[in-house]
Amino acid sequence: MADEKINTHQKALTVNLEKRWYGSFAEIGAGQEVVRWFFRVGGASGTVAKSMSAYDMAVSDAIYGNSGRYVSRNRLQAMLDHEFQLNIDRLSDQRGDSTSFFAFANTVATRNFAGTNECHGWMGVKFQAQPRDQASQIIIHVRMLDTDVQAQQEALGIVGVNLCYGAFFLHHEPEDLVESLLDGLTTGRIEVDMIEFSGIEFRNVDNRLMALKLVQLGLSGAAMFGPDRSVLQPSEVFHRKAVLVERGSFRPLTHVNVDMMRCAVEKFTALEEVKGKPVMQVMELTMHNLLATGAMDRRDFLSRAEALGACGHTVLISDYSEFYRLAAYIWRMTTERIGLVLGVPTLLEIFQEKYYSQLPGGILESFGRLFKNDLKLYVYPLQEGNPELRTVENLSVAPELQKLYEYLRDRGSFVGLDNFKPEYLSIFSRDVLKLIAACDDSWQNMVPQAVADLIKKRGYFGYKAKQA
Repeated sequence: MADEKINTHQKALTVNLEKRWYGSFAEIGAGQEVVRWFFRVGGASGTVAKSMSAYDMAVSDAIYGNSGRYVSRNRLQAMLDHEFQLNIDRLSDQRGDSTSFFAFANTVATRNFAGTNECHGWMGVKFQAQPRDQASQIIIHVRMLDTDVQAQQEALGIVGVNLCYGAFFLHHEPEDLVESLLDGLTTGRIEVDMIEFSGIEFRNVDNRLMALKLVQLGLSGAAMFGPDRSVLQPSEVFHRKAVLVERGSFRPLTHVNVDMMRCAVEKFTALEEVKGKPVMQVMELTMHNLLATGAMDRRDFLSRAEALGACGHTVLISDYSEFYRLAAYIWRMTTERIGLVLGVPTLLEIFQEKYYSQLPGGILESFGRLFKNDLKLYVYPLQEGNPELRTVENLSVAPELQKLYEYLRDRGSFVGLDNFKPEYLSIFSRDVLKLIAACDDSWQNMVPQAVADLIKKRGYFGYKAKQA
């Protein structure tokens, strides 16, 4: 049945009829929407050891401890750990040799009466793949996009059943598991913007590839991971922080990319609205960039991710090729200032009207969306094939858009990065790749030392050690 598309009813019944799985359901915030499926289809006595909902915060704190935010990853982890351990302690002696224990939990916030809250939640399952096995775990973060509570509750129940079924029957194929999360749903109802596999069953899973999979499948518009390879939930990372995002190909990361962010940080943190506040610096890769050659090359993706991580950068993968969509995504998660870092070539691309034909208001509408809330573009200069430095001050666009460009420049929407290091202006990623292919070691002077070491050690970007 794992190879077929089966509905939610069939998935819940399949779990109930498989005698190996036995465990607890703990759900907070939207009722017991997931366990209800297992009761509804019949045979739940073979699966459900306990079902509970510690809905009151004081009661929940008394059971799971105080974790600060009610709907949070910390609260979910406390629930999973507590309920899973209770099953082991209470039931292991009598049925541990034949039973794989599990604990499913979620903590969610559905639409409030006034309709003013963020509708999202954390959901996870901690389980034994085999009796007496060490625990494995899957955690996801979801955003509920339906506009009424009943529809949100229904969607939560379905995705919860999908998660349980996937954990029990598809754990050996994590990519298939990810694809199955929205069975019976659409991306217009539920968004999954974070997934993390951990434990013995998933010891060989690279969660960065799973994050990439979420965006590839359209389950989320963006996914994020840290320099230590850990997956991150964007709204928690961006919460109450000023945000600075540099968009690039980073193939590979060069001194220019690092200098761009350094220059932008100096300008950005000097703003009165940003002084003294935490600033989140992010390097962003778009799906459009990753698919530039026509197909996803995972080794190429990981080589870029590893190089960025080696230099301590947090990475955002997004499906927002238009800058105004990227800005809207970040504004959803913070009320602080946002800055976008780019080079002169990218700024020129933004002024290509062909990219905005889907908007009724065309390029004017896109700029209206992009530059609201006083967003600023931090623009790194270009010097290529011409001794004249191209900056925001002397840049020319299409004649019919030149006055628009000058208006945005004069109002301060473009901030020229004049604090650059001149010796880096001649560095281009394409030249680094050519030098690597030609076995010319001079490329090593164009990238941070950590990146050079990584490329040589792992043979990234076609690097081959010279033969003696």
